Amino acid sequence: MTGGGTGLGLAIARRLAEKGYDLVLASRSAEHLEAGARSLEPLGRTVLRIPTDVREPLAVERMVDEVRAQLGRLDVLVNNAAGNFVVPAERLTPNGWRAVVGIVLDGTFYCCRAAFPLLRAAPAPSIVNITASYAWLAGPGTVHSAAAKAGVLSLTRTLAVEWAPHRIRVNAVAPGPIRTEGTDRQLWSDAGLRERIAAGIPLGRFGAPEDVARAVEFLVDPGAQYITGEVLTVDGGQWLGRGVMSLLAEDPRPGAGPGEGTN
Repeated sequence: MTGGGTGLGLAIARRLAEKGYDLVLASRSAEHLEAGARSLEPLGRTVLRIPTDVREPLAVERMVDEVRAQLGRLDVLVNNAAGNFVVPAERLTPNGWRAVVGIVLDGTFYCCRAAFPLLRAAPAPSIVNITASYAWLAGPGTVHSAAAKAGVLSLTRTLAVEWAPHRIRVNAVAPGPIRTEGTDRQLWSDAGLRERIAAGIPLGRFGAPEDVARAVEFLVDPGAQYITGEVLTVDGGQWLGRGVMSLLAEDPRPGAGPGEGTN
Protein backbone atom coordinates (compact mmCIF):
# COMPACT_ATOMS: atom_id res chain seq x y z
CA MET A 1 0.00 0.00 0.00
CA THR A 2 1.66 3.22 -1.11
CA GLY A 3 0.63 6.44 0.57
CA GLY A 4 -0.74 4.21 3.32
CA GLY A 5 -0.02 6.29 6.41
CA THR A 6 -2.86 8.81 6.19
CA GLY A 7 -6.15 9.64 4.47
CA LEU A 8 -7.44 7.30 1.79
CA GLY A 9 -4.49 4.96 2.08
CA LEU A 10 -4.94 4.45 5.80
CA ALA A 11 -8.69 3.85 5.37
CA ILE A 12 -7.98 1.23 2.71
CA ALA A 13 -5.32 -0.39 4.88
CA ARG A 14 -7.71 -0.57 7.82
CA ARG A 15 -10.41 -2.16 5.66
CA LEU A 16 -8.03 -4.81 4.32
CA ALA A 17 -6.66 -5.52 7.79
CA GLU A 18 -10.21 -6.09 8.99
CA LYS A 19 -10.55 -8.66 6.19
CA GLY A 20 -7.47 -10.52 7.45
CA TYR A 21 -4.67 -9.08 5.35
CA ASP A 22 -1.21 -8.40 6.73
CA LEU A 23 -0.06 -4.98 5.58
CA VAL A 24 2.90 -3.14 4.14
CA LEU A 25 2.63 0.65 4.38
CA ALA A 26 4.94 2.72 2.21
CA SER A 27 5.24 6.49 2.33
CA ARG A 28 7.90 9.19 2.13
CA SER A 29 7.02 10.28 5.66
CA ALA A 30 8.29 8.00 8.42
CA GLU A 31 6.18 10.01 10.85
CA HIS A 32 2.99 9.26 8.92
CA LEU A 33 3.93 5.60 8.69
CA GLU A 34 4.46 5.27 12.42
CA ALA A 35 1.22 7.02 13.32
CA GLY A 36 -0.75 5.02 10.75
CA ALA A 37 0.74 1.71 11.86
CA ARG A 38 -0.01 2.43 15.52
CA SER A 39 -3.64 3.13 14.68
CA LEU A 40 -3.88 -0.28 13.01
CA GLU A 41 -2.27 -2.28 15.84
CA PRO A 42 -5.58 -3.08 17.59
CA LEU A 43 -6.63 -5.09 14.52
CA GLY A 44 -3.97 -7.66 15.31
CA ARG A 45 -2.35 -7.88 11.87
CA THR A 46 1.31 -7.59 10.89
CA VAL A 47 2.01 -4.05 9.71
CA LEU A 48 5.36 -3.34 8.06
CA ARG A 49 6.25 0.30 7.51
CA ILE A 50 8.82 1.05 4.82
CA PRO A 51 9.75 4.68 4.11
CA THR A 52 9.75 4.90 0.32
CA ASP A 53 9.81 7.63 -2.31
CA VAL A 54 7.92 6.01 -5.18
CA ARG A 55 9.51 8.47 -7.62
CA GLU A 56 12.81 6.60 -7.16
CA PRO A 57 12.98 3.18 -8.87
CA LEU A 58 15.77 1.93 -6.61
CA ALA A 59 13.80 2.90 -3.49
CA VAL A 60 10.78 0.99 -4.82
CA GLU A 61 12.91 -2.08 -5.53
CA ARG A 62 14.32 -1.93 -1.99
CA MET A 63 10.78 -1.79 -0.65
CA VAL A 64 9.79 -4.92 -2.56
CA ASP A 65 12.98 -6.67 -1.44
CA GLU A 66 12.01 -5.90 2.15
CA VAL A 67 8.52 -7.32 1.59
CA ARG A 68 10.07 -10.49 0.18
CA ALA A 69 12.45 -10.80 3.12
CA GLN A 70 9.89 -10.07 5.83
CA LEU A 71 6.70 -11.65 4.47
CA GLY A 72 7.81 -13.86 1.59
CA ARG A 73 4.78 -13.05 -0.54
CA LEU A 74 2.62 -10.28 -1.97
CA ASP A 75 -1.01 -10.83 -2.89
CA VAL A 76 -2.33 -7.29 -3.41
CA LEU A 77 -0.70 -4.03 -4.48
CA VAL A 78 -2.62 -0.79 -3.96
CA ASN A 79 -1.05 2.22 -5.66
CA ASN A 80 -2.45 5.15 -3.72
CA ALA A 81 0.48 7.58 -3.41
CA ALA A 82 -0.48 10.93 -4.92
CA GLY A 83 0.28 14.62 -4.98
CA ASN A 84 -1.91 17.49 -6.06
CA PHE A 85 -2.41 21.23 -5.71
CA VAL A 86 -4.49 23.79 -7.53
CA VAL A 87 -2.70 26.05 -10.00
CA PRO A 88 -3.53 27.47 -13.47
CA ALA A 89 -1.65 25.54 -16.16
CA GLU A 90 0.22 28.62 -17.35
CA ARG A 91 1.64 29.14 -13.84
CA LEU A 92 2.57 25.51 -13.20
CA THR A 93 6.34 25.21 -12.95
CA PRO A 94 8.31 22.35 -14.50
CA ASN A 95 9.24 21.23 -10.98
CA GLY A 96 5.58 21.19 -9.94
CA TRP A 97 4.70 19.16 -13.03
CA ARG A 98 7.51 16.66 -12.45
CA ALA A 99 6.68 16.27 -8.76
CA VAL A 100 3.05 15.28 -9.33
CA VAL A 101 3.57 13.20 -12.46
CA GLY A 102 6.53 11.51 -10.78
CA ILE A 103 4.49 10.42 -7.77
CA VAL A 104 1.25 9.52 -9.53
CA LEU A 105 2.27 8.02 -12.87
CA ASP A 106 5.93 7.09 -12.58
CA GLY A 107 5.47 5.80 -9.04
CA THR A 108 2.54 3.61 -10.03
CA PHE A 109 4.53 2.04 -12.85
CA TYR A 110 7.66 1.54 -10.75
CA CYS A 111 5.65 -0.21 -8.04
CA CYS A 112 3.82 -2.46 -10.50
CA ARG A 113 7.04 -3.38 -12.25
CA ALA A 114 8.96 -4.13 -9.06
CA ALA A 115 6.08 -6.12 -7.54
CA PHE A 116 5.52 -8.25 -10.64
CA PRO A 117 7.69 -11.25 -9.62
CA LEU A 118 6.02 -11.54 -6.20
CA LEU A 119 2.53 -11.03 -7.57
CA ARG A 120 3.07 -13.62 -10.30
CA ALA A 121 3.77 -16.19 -7.59
CA ALA A 122 0.65 -15.35 -5.55
CA PRO A 123 -2.45 -17.57 -5.72
CA ALA A 124 -4.85 -14.74 -6.61
CA PRO A 125 -2.81 -11.59 -7.34
CA SER A 126 -4.45 -8.20 -7.71
CA ILE A 127 -3.42 -4.60 -8.32
CA VAL A 128 -5.69 -1.65 -7.61
CA ASN A 129 -4.61 1.79 -8.80
CA ILE A 130 -6.26 4.91 -7.40
CA THR A 131 -7.13 7.30 -10.20
CA ALA A 132 -9.86 9.96 -10.60
CA SER A 133 -12.80 10.72 -12.89
CA TYR A 134 -10.97 13.70 -14.37
CA ALA A 135 -8.65 11.14 -15.95
CA TRP A 136 -11.27 10.82 -18.72
CA LEU A 137 -12.91 14.23 -18.32
CA ALA A 138 -10.86 17.35 -17.55
CA GLY A 139 -9.20 18.75 -14.47
CA PRO A 140 -8.94 22.53 -14.87
CA GLY A 141 -6.55 23.84 -12.24
CA THR A 142 -4.94 20.42 -11.76
CA VAL A 143 -3.52 19.72 -15.22
CA HIS A 144 -0.51 17.88 -13.73
CA SER A 145 -2.69 15.48 -11.73
CA ALA A 146 -5.26 15.07 -14.51
CA ALA A 147 -2.59 14.12 -17.04
CA ALA A 148 -0.93 11.75 -14.59
CA LYS A 149 -4.21 10.08 -13.63
CA ALA A 150 -5.06 9.65 -17.32
CA GLY A 151 -1.75 7.86 -17.68
CA VAL A 152 -2.60 5.62 -14.72
CA LEU A 153 -5.92 4.77 -16.36
CA SER A 154 -4.17 3.68 -19.56
CA LEU A 155 -1.53 1.84 -17.54
CA THR A 156 -4.26 -0.04 -15.67
CA ARG A 157 -5.96 -1.23 -18.83
CA THR A 158 -2.72 -2.09 -20.59
CA LEU A 159 -1.33 -4.14 -17.71
CA ALA A 160 -4.68 -5.86 -17.28
CA VAL A 161 -4.27 -7.31 -20.76
CA GLU A 162 -0.52 -7.82 -20.71
CA TRP A 163 -0.44 -9.54 -17.31
CA ALA A 164 -3.65 -11.55 -17.64
CA PRO A 165 -1.67 -14.67 -18.66
CA HIS A 166 0.02 -14.39 -15.26
CA ARG A 167 -3.41 -14.24 -13.53
CA ILE A 168 -2.65 -10.74 -12.24
CA ARG A 169 -5.82 -8.68 -12.23
CA VAL A 170 -5.32 -4.93 -12.59
CA ASN A 171 -8.18 -2.55 -11.81
CA ALA A 172 -8.65 1.03 -10.67
CA VAL A 173 -10.85 3.00 -8.32
CA ALA A 174 -11.74 6.57 -9.28
CA PRO A 175 -12.80 8.57 -6.23
CA GLY A 176 -14.73 11.79 -6.63
CA PRO A 177 -14.52 14.58 -4.05
CA ILE A 178 -13.44 12.94 -0.80
CA ARG A 179 -12.93 14.86 2.40
CA THR A 180 -9.71 14.06 4.22
CA GLU A 181 -7.33 16.24 6.17
CA GLY A 182 -5.10 16.47 3.11
CA THR A 183 -7.81 17.37 0.59
CA ASP A 184 -9.32 19.93 2.94
CA ARG A 185 -5.91 21.58 3.17
CA GLN A 186 -4.82 21.31 -0.48
CA LEU A 187 -8.02 21.45 -2.53
CA TRP A 188 -11.15 22.70 -0.80
CA SER A 189 -10.24 24.62 2.31
CA ASP A 190 -13.03 27.16 1.68
CA ALA A 191 -16.45 26.28 3.11
CA GLY A 192 -18.26 28.05 0.28
CA LEU A 193 -16.33 26.03 -2.29
CA ARG A 194 -17.25 22.80 -0.49
CA GLU A 195 -20.92 23.77 -0.61
CA ARG A 196 -20.77 24.44 -4.35
CA ILE A 197 -19.00 21.14 -5.00
CA ALA A 198 -21.52 19.18 -2.93
CA ALA A 199 -24.36 20.90 -4.79
CA GLY A 200 -23.00 19.48 -8.05
CA ILE A 201 -22.97 15.89 -6.82
CA PRO A 202 -26.23 13.99 -7.51
CA LEU A 203 -26.05 12.22 -4.13
CA GLY A 204 -25.53 15.62 -2.53
CA ARG A 205 -22.46 14.97 -0.39
CA PHE A 206 -18.73 14.49 -0.37
CA GLY A 207 -17.44 10.97 -0.15
CA ALA A 208 -15.68 9.50 2.87
CA PRO A 209 -12.42 7.53 2.80
CA GLU A 210 -14.41 4.45 3.82
CA ASP A 211 -16.42 4.67 0.58
CA VAL A 212 -13.21 4.22 -1.40
CA ALA A 213 -11.90 1.54 0.95
CA ARG A 214 -15.00 -0.59 0.37
CA ALA A 215 -14.53 -0.31 -3.39
CA VAL A 216 -10.94 -1.52 -3.11
CA GLU A 217 -12.07 -4.35 -0.85
CA PHE A 218 -14.55 -5.48 -3.50
CA LEU A 219 -11.99 -5.46 -6.31
CA VAL A 220 -9.43 -7.54 -4.43
CA ASP A 221 -12.02 -10.01 -3.13
CA PRO A 222 -12.13 -13.52 -4.65
CA GLY A 223 -15.69 -12.71 -5.73
CA ALA A 224 -14.23 -10.27 -8.28
CA GLN A 225 -11.88 -12.81 -9.86
CA TYR A 226 -13.35 -12.29 -13.35
CA ILE A 227 -12.96 -8.49 -13.26
CA THR A 228 -9.87 -6.88 -14.71
CA GLY A 229 -9.08 -3.68 -16.58
CA GLU A 230 -12.07 -1.93 -15.01
CA VAL A 231 -12.46 1.42 -13.28
CA LEU A 232 -14.90 1.56 -10.37
CA THR A 233 -16.03 5.18 -9.98
CA VAL A 234 -16.86 6.25 -6.42
CA ASP A 235 -18.08 9.83 -6.76
CA GLY A 236 -21.78 10.00 -5.88
CA GLY A 237 -22.56 10.37 -9.60
CA GLN A 238 -20.59 13.61 -9.95
CA TRP A 239 -19.03 12.87 -13.32
CA LEU A 240 -22.46 12.10 -14.77
CA GLY A 241 -23.73 15.60 -13.90
CA ARG A 242 -26.99 16.57 -12.29
CA GLY A 243 -28.87 16.90 -15.55
CA VAL A 244 -31.62 19.14 -16.85
CA MET A 245 -34.29 17.95 -14.42
CA SER A 246 -32.19 19.02 -11.45
CA LEU A 247 -31.67 22.45 -12.98
CA LEU A 248 -35.37 22.86 -13.70
CA ALA A 249 -36.26 21.89 -10.15
CA GLU A 250 -34.06 24.73 -8.88
CA ASP A 251 -35.26 27.35 -11.40
CA PRO A 252 -36.96 30.14 -9.41
CA ARG A 253 -38.97 31.46 -12.39
CA PRO A 254 -42.78 31.14 -12.13
CA GLY A 255 -44.04 28.05 -13.85
CA ALA A 256 -40.62 26.46 -14.06
CA GLY A 257 -39.96 23.01 -12.71
CA PRO A 258 -40.55 19.38 -13.60
CA GLY A 259 -43.97 18.64 -15.02
CA GLU A 260 -44.80 22.25 -15.87
CA GLY A 261 -43.30 22.52 -19.33
CA THR A 262 -45.01 22.10 -22.68
CA ASN A 263 -45.10 19.15 -25.06
